[in-house]
This record gives sequence, C-alpha cells and structure tokens, in this order.
Amino acid sequence: MALDGIVTRAIVHELTACRGARISKIYQPNERDIVLHIRSQNGNAKILLSANPTYPRVHLTEESFLNPPEAPMFCMLMRKHCESGIIEEIKQIGMERIIHIRVRQRDELGDVSSKTIIIELMGRHSNIILLDHSTGTILDGIHHVTPAISSYRIIMPGVAYTEPPQQNKLNPLETVQEQFRESCVLSPVDPIAWLVDSFSGMSPLAAQEIAHRAGYTTGGDSSSAEKDCGGLWNAFSEIMTEVENHRYTPVSGVSAKGKMVFSVIPLTMLPGQTEHYDSPSKCLEDYYGDKAQRDTVKQKVSDLLRFLQNERSKNIKKLDKLHEDLEEAGDADRYRISGELLFASLHSIQKGDKQAELLNYYDEDQQMITIPLDPLLSPSDNAQRYFKKYNKYKNSLAVIDEQLIKTREEISYIESLLQQLAHASLNDIDEIREELIQQGYLRDRSRKTRKKKKNDKPTLHMYTSSEGIELYVGKNNLQNEYVTNRLASSNDTWLHTKDIPGSHVVIRSDSFGENTLQEAAQLAAYYSQAKESSSVPVDYTLIRHVRKPSGSKPGFVIYDHQKTLFVTPDAQLIKSLPSIIKNQRN
Repeated sequence: MALDGIVTRAIVHELTACRGARISKIYQPNERDIVLHIRSQNGNAKILLSANPTYPRVHLTEESFLNPPEAPMFCMLMRKHCESGIIEEIKQIGMERIIHIRVRQRDELGDVSSKTIIIELMGRHSNIILLDHSTGTILDGIHHVTPAISSYRIIMPGVAYTEPPQQNKLNPLETVQEQFRESCVLSPVDPIAWLVDSFSGMSPLAAQEIAHRAGYTTGGDSSSAEKDCGGLWNAFSEIMTEVENHRYTPVSGVSAKGKMVFSVIPLTMLPGQTEHYDSPSKCLEDYYGDKAQRDTVKQKVSDLLRFLQNERSKNIKKLDKLHEDLEEAGDADRYRISGELLFASLHSIQKGDKQAELLNYYDEDQQMITIPLDPLLSPSDNAQRYFKKYNKYKNSLAVIDEQLIKTREEISYIESLLQQLAHASLNDIDEIREELIQQGYLRDRSRKTRKKKKNDKPTLHMYTSSEGIELYVGKNNLQNEYVTNRLASSNDTWLHTKDIPGSHVVIRSDSFGENTLQEAAQLAAYYSQAKESSSVPVDYTLIRHVRKPSGSKPGFVIYDHQKTLFVTPDAQLIKSLPSIIKNQRN
C-alpha cells in the first residue's frame, strides 16, 4: 500500500496547523468519506477523511464534492458531536496508519465535552470511528464490525473501543544502530522483506528505497551480510533522520515496473522524471485524483454500460440489414421490367414453364433475358407476382430511408450516452438513468423517481475562466438541455465538438477575451469522445443560433453561424481552472 506510516506522519505534521481551528461544516459525500470544513486564523480549508477500502487516506483537499440531499446517519451523528467544535489535537499512533483527531465542543446546555475521531487507514479494514473521549465508548463507526465479522474487536455504538491488533514491530524512529544490526544479521530473508516485517509504518516502497541507497542487490554473497547491514543502516538512518525532523520531500513518479508511486521521501530509485509537490496533501490529491470516485462509478455504471452496448450492437445489426434491404429494393425496376415483358409475351408462355427466354426491348442491345417462373401459376399470375414485388420494394424505399435515419440517430444517441458515462460522477449516473427511464429504455423500479417533481433541476458543473467568467459544462443530456435551453441567455456563447459526441459548454457572458474562449473550447474537447485526440474541432456560436428540433432526442440540437477552433485537450489546464458543482435540485 502506498500510504504507509511515514506518509501518515507527514500528513499529521501538516495537519497540526489545523489545531485550534473550528469545524464549521461536516459532509458525507458517499458511504466511506467524510469532509470537514474548518475555519482557522489561516483561513478556510477542507480535510478529507476516507475509509475507502482501496484508497484510504487523510489529507487537506481543494476538491468539490457533491453531497446527497439527505445526510447519512453517521454524518448526522458527526454533526451533532463535532460541528462547531474546536480541533484540540491531531496525532498519529506510533508509526501506524492510525490518526486521532480530538474535538472539544460545547453542547446546547453549555456543557463542554471531548470526542475523538479515529481514522484507521488499513486497506479493506479501514474505518472512521467517533469515540467519546472520556469513556472510550464508540458512538458509531462509518463501517460497522459485528461479532460475526470479528471476534477480536467490535465497531458498534455503545461498545468500548479496542485498538487494532499490535504487530509488535520496531519503531523505526526509536531504533538504534546496534538494535538494527542485530536484527539484520539474524534475519535470513532479503532486506526488503526484512525491513517491512521488522519496522512499523514501513511500506515495500520505502524498504526498496533504503535497499537501493545501500547498493544492495538480491542474490548477493551471504558472507557479506555484515557489510550489507552496515550499508542498510546508513541508508535507513539517513531517511529516518529526515522523517524524525519532519523534512519531507513529497514526490511521485513511475517505478521500474511501470507503476505510479508516491512518497514523502526522495525516491532515488525511480528511473524517470519525478513530480515534486509543496505539501503531502497536494501529492496525495494529485496521486489519487478521482481514482476512488472512478472505481465507485465503474461499479455503479456497469449495468448501464452493458445495456447501452447491447442497444448499440442491436442497432448496428439493424443498420446492416437495412442496407441489405435498400440494395434489394434498388432492384425494383428489374421486377417491373420482368412483369411487363411477361405480359407482352403471354401467348408464348405455358402454365408449368419454369422460366421464360424473352427479348428485353428495354435493353439497348436487345439482349435476351431469362425470367424465372412459378410452374404452379399461370403466365398472367406470374406477371402479376413480379408487379407485386415491384410495388412492395418501391413502397419500402421510403420506409427504409426513414428507418435508416432513425437508426443512425439512435446509434448517435447511444454513443453520446456512452461518452457521457466515461466522464460521469455518481450523481451524473443517476441523471442518465433517469433520462433512460423517461425515454422508455428502462423500467422505473424506484418509488422515489415516480415522486420527483417535473421541474427538478439537474446538477451543474461550473468552471471559472482565467478572466473570471463562468463556464457551464453539461456532462449528460439532462444537464446539456438545462444549460443550453434554460440557463443560457441569447447572447451567451455555446460550444460543442464538431460532429463528435460531447458536452455542451456555455460561456455566461456577452463579453470575454481570447483566453476564456480557448479555455471553454478546452472544456468542450476534454469532455468529449475526442478527449485523447489532438487538434479537436470545436464549433462555437451564440445561443440564439442554437435550437432543438421538435421531437428530437434529449441533448440534440442544430445550430448555424458557427466558427471553428482546433484545440488539443490539456488535462492540467482543466484541473487548474477553479470549479464547483451546483446541486440545483429542490
């Protein structure tokens, strides 16, 4: 796991600046994360506490979170006992991935009480626990651990808190040279495994860095064990001196195995370029990015992806069949000619003939033509059969053309939804699912959906350009429709990738500079199917020139008076733009 005891120590040291801060708001954007909004003399800040089983972490954050309309029970409890409270202490337990945040709060009666927020960053066993500081009793945990799950420790309201099992490892900050050497010499295993097994808070990554600095290579001569231990001690001591004195160098890069890694100690073993950060929090925020959200989204979106991919496959097959029918219907004149030639030669054909050899007077060269016949029909009925086929295919041409248009529109609509799912947040997925229900693709199995008001407004993603102008981005069709058809004014500027599924982007101003236009075009290209492409064409025009055809699919518009920009999507530029998520729902 990348977040080890050393990184935890660095984070806790950074968070000590929050001592004395007041917790103004507490939110729980999802089932495993808590966000503390704090106010201090240094200004406002947000602390993310995450018990995500794959990406557990604690750090200061600048990310915008969309909170559910109704706060979960654990969030309500946290608000009751910690909101308006003062952070008195933030500490790490030994060198473990366990953080205690002690909060002092005055209740409605004026009584002062202390609560402890315990964050255990232990992979799939990660948890956030609220503890009564005076009694050591658990008020609740974000994840309950019942006796059926664990007989060693229970995380339930009213139960006394028990610390995680002790690993009985050495504290690397308290280990002296003789103690280190004795353990090293007696250990039969390679140094990386020994360092991880012997010292608390030591990840394989930190152990690899120590071994690399010591010049140790696996498979060396065992007779040089003492010399290796001396080199390992020097590297170990050098790193731990930096950690003990809180001299951190947050860094990320790609390992020799091609895996993204990060640490708060310099990683001299990384073969390529490394990215350096001003603080551990910025390093963690950049490393984790939206990985946790993307994983959650991926799980929630899997059924929609399967459905839409199946719908696209069905429509592609239908399109192929329509093209076959169109090709066959294109031969309608052949059936008409056969019928007319048969009528002109009824006297020379007998019932029971299987074919007729006739002169084709429609052919410039007056060639003979062979016309297949049904021997059970009379010559006149055979001629009528060809005329019926002619009329059938002639009439079907109009229907086929209409079906071709509808099928292509259907494929385009489904592909736009698939593109939107690639950028969707959890709330965006709910809106896409709601749209599919409204369009009749999915059955409504939720009572809540049926009770929703018709004037419900979707979530809005708003960026601010470098010139301070608001840029709105629709990340699904409900948002696109609202941003383009209801929010924007006639003199606002609308942008969309040319002939490529993507988001509607609106510049909410009738006056702006080239920088704002370029940044809006970047947003349109980035949130489109051409995200990974270069020189993406982006059309822009005034809202007054954008309109929705009657009866068209959600999010579909036509426009004119457009101009075209060509941009290459830049993820770093998008991240640098200030952004917020507005929940418009009542």
